[in-house]
Amino acid sequence: MTKPTRKFRYPTKDSAPVRIALTLAGVAYIALFLLTPLIAVFAEALRNGAAAFLAAITEKDALAAMWLTLTVAAIAVPLNTIFGLAAAWSVAKFDFWGKSVLITLIDLPFSVSPVISGLVYVLLFGAQGYLGPWLDELGIKVIFTVTGLVLATVFVTFPFVARELIPLMQEQGVAEEEAALSLGASGWQMFWRVTLPNVRWGLLYGILLCNARAMGEFGAVSVVSGHIRGLTNTMPLHVEILYNEYNFAAAFAVASILALLALVTLVLKSALEWRYGDEIAATHRH
Repeated sequence: MTKPTRKFRYPTKDSAPVRIALTLAGVAYIALFLLTPLIAVFAEALRNGAAAFLAAITEKDALAAMWLTLTVAAIAVPLNTIFGLAAAWSVAKFDFWGKSVLITLIDLPFSVSPVISGLVYVLLFGAQGYLGPWLDELGIKVIFTVTGLVLATVFVTFPFVARELIPLMQEQGVAEEEAALSLGASGWQMFWRVTLPNVRWGLLYGILLCNARAMGEFGAVSVVSGHIRGLTNTMPLHVEILYNEYNFAAAFAVASILALLALVTLVLKSALEWRYGDEIAATHRH
């Protein structure tokens, strides 16, 4: 007895022309607002040839800006990873007074302009700020230093890891942790062997997003950096200076490196989804 064949059904009842039109509209929108600017950046970067491109990205100030960008990200991202794990654990696993306040504070950088956050740090740690004179007596400088760049970057990027983990931990509940504790596991054993494996993919996504924002941040670091070439200029700030000096080829060359870093982030995310797609889906289901 042959099994009856099942006719494929589309998830919607729209006609084929409607589906094709919607698909083309989506592709056209992506091409116009995402792919075209990206192609334009690389085209402008290579307008004067490969030699000029290499000269622009290997120039002393450009290399200093690249190194500073990576350094700031290397400090800010691990700090926000630790904070994000702790905050998500607290919000998702416990009920306590002030929980709603903590959630609001986590979301605060999303609603405050990065420029305003930079001005807040100037108000606190500047030479005429509330803490500036006291820190100056101790020989500690924050504004116009790498320390200020790290603080500003930490502020604007700290929601990413926490916001990726909170809904995931809330969906998973506390049953597995309670089972581990009832079997004699310590707090650290429960965290390393139960909680962390369950959220590892969400944690990785949060880290990738946090790193991408840290390397591309402009507003907050622009306020606290002082735009000192070779010392406090990150890559976005260096691009701005070159552009304002009408050195367009060099500006787009450095900007293309930022774009490449963003593309690497997307490739890593896609590669992980392709390689471990089933595990990621299972993690989010449970």
